[in-house]
Amino acid sequence: MMVDGVWRDIPRDTKSTGGAFVRPDSGFRGRVSKEGVEKGRYLLYVARSCPWAHRTLVVRAMKGLEKAIPVFYAGPDMAENGWEYSGGGIRYLHELYARAKPDYTGRVTVPVLWDTRTSTIVNNESAEIIRMLNREFDALATRKLDDLYPERLRPEIDRINERVYRTVNNGVYRAGFATAQDKYEQAVTELFATLDWLEKRLAKRRWLCGARFTEADVRLFTTLVRFDAVYYSHFKCNLRRLIDYPRLWRYTRRIYALPGVARTVDLAEIKAHYYRSMKHINPTQIVPKGPRLDFRLP
Repeated sequence: MMVDGVWRDIPRDTKSTGGAFVRPDSGFRGRVSKEGVEKGRYLLYVARSCPWAHRTLVVRAMKGLEKAIPVFYAGPDMAENGWEYSGGGIRYLHELYARAKPDYTGRVTVPVLWDTRTSTIVNNESAEIIRMLNREFDALATRKLDDLYPERLRPEIDRINERVYRTVNNGVYRAGFATAQDKYEQAVTELFATLDWLEKRLAKRRWLCGARFTEADVRLFTTLVRFDAVYYSHFKCNLRRLIDYPRLWRYTRRIYALPGVARTVDLAEIKAHYYRSMKHINPTQIVPKGPRLDFRLP
């Protein structure tokens, strides 16, 4: 993280929370307007391994915005200097944060939506970036995609997002980063209660909100696609695997098969990041060979 604009490799603090992992809020919450959108003006700084950044890559690909919004990828290893890049005018992501706000204090995270015209970070909150990609960049999209946040479904989408974020998207981290047994068990119990609920929900629905694919599906997918390869073992979320949920496993493959989505998934890099970068969880940094997963199955 950065403290008053100076990069420091500071471990996460769970002592003050009794062993619970608490995710801080994102620090940049600006917005893009349709009137200001132009090809190449905005850049995305991401990491293929990060589920939060992955959301933006999925929407970008599904809308055919690859040429309109250039992207820079961090390497899989996150060492003492944080996310490292070989392009985009920086070596480390914290340099970009310092340019945007020289006295910034907070975590240095991906994704980052950068404005080349004003030389600043517009937003580093994935939930808000995908909503901007959903509609503000329509004029530059080369692939038609229905509105991911339609007005009539917004209350339902918001309810699903709130539960999935708290117990699944962030729930796996609450389990994996917990340093107290009770906090870990609470997180895992809530995680699998929601996975059970989602499995039942998909009994009569193609997507989480019925017949229409929405942002709720994007937000869930990037956690599910990592579940068996990382969260099941590395984060000790091992009551059941994703493939033990027939509907959720089929649903994940269904999203993987959507136009552009498969090329946003790099399981080798995902595994390399989690198992090598989180030394407090995996001191040996050994990356497991398994499990064997085939998201291309019909």
